[in-house]
Amino acid sequence: MAHIIHRLDIGGMENGLVNLINHMPADRFRHAIICMTDYTDFRLRIRRDDVSLHALHKREGKDPQVHVRLWRLLRALQPDIVHTRNFGTLEAQVTAALSGVRARVHGEHGWDVGDLDGTRDRNRRLRRLMRPLVRHYIALSQHQKGYLRDAIGVPTARLSHIFNGVDTGRFAPTSEAFVPPFPEGFRGPGTFVIGSVMRMQAVKAPLDLARAFVALRERMPTEFPRLRLAMIGDGPLRGEVRQLLEQSGVAGQAWLPGAREDIPDCLRALDLFVLPSLAEGICNTILEAMATGLPVVATDIGGNPDLVQPGVTGVLVPAGDPDAIAAALMAYPGDPARTARQGVAARARAEAEFSMDAMVAGYMGVYDRVLGRR
Repeated sequence: MAHIIHRLDIGGMENGLVNLINHMPADRFRHAIICMTDYTDFRLRIRRDDVSLHALHKREGKDPQVHVRLWRLLRALQPDIVHTRNFGTLEAQVTAALSGVRARVHGEHGWDVGDLDGTRDRNRRLRRLMRPLVRHYIALSQHQKGYLRDAIGVPTARLSHIFNGVDTGRFAPTSEAFVPPFPEGFRGPGTFVIGSVMRMQAVKAPLDLARAFVALRERMPTEFPRLRLAMIGDGPLRGEVRQLLEQSGVAGQAWLPGAREDIPDCLRALDLFVLPSLAEGICNTILEAMATGLPVVATDIGGNPDLVQPGVTGVLVPAGDPDAIAAALMAYPGDPARTARQGVAARARAEAEFSMDAMVAGYMGVYDRVLGRR
């Protein structure tokens, strides 16, 4: 089967794809990953040696020739299934149909920064135009499932909801021998670390989290000196976030290391996880934080309410509101019992409802269905 994505790089959708391939029984499907642009060293996370990778090097903007290259590649690979992911690859459904692939699946994992709720007329028209070509849709959140059903007109029989899975062995609470990856002196006795893992781009709203942290200085002046902020990840807004923290005089209490390969250890070093995004599907980092045993403060958008149970595993706050984030953060540093209780509940929910086995079974059920297998 051929998975068509925009680019194989660090990201939630890409992480979910790699997890799916790594955990799917090797005797059921062989996989090819087709990148409309290119792939990076993120490919090294694939643990199977029978997965082929292909880069089509699509130019910025319109590039009709990329579909010629895609058609030729699909004719050479002759996959039984083509699975496109997110709006940016939806047009490839036409190319897949023209190349003779009959079993075609499309997944919606999140929203584009230019269309945070799917209401942009051009995008909606294209989704409706492509609807007859897609044999089956997969939505990661209930929000996206409802959108495809109600706004795009996808029949319920051609629509599945499958949660991402999380590796609860790799992402797990800290052990006694754990050494945090922080620089020397960042975390000491009594410190409380608020953190996030994200790509620092507009849709993830990293500046909202930075502003919320700065606001805590006035909201809880006695507690603030022991607070720390860890924002792990790279992206176009990282420099602006750092500048805001420096200008506010709190950069000494913040750690912005850029992209890291030791994300499980970074999460284990936190006390509270925060996701300030403006749009999300089902967020892998929320699942990873929950599996690590962290309470989660997240914005009340997209698939986040599918994951975070307010008052049980964390808090939901309005998107685009740093003051609301700050108000939610205040409840945790002085209440270790609440922090621990919600962390334990988050871990239990990750183990019970978001397993890798359940995710793989869901995808294999869809693939068997579009192939006409029982």
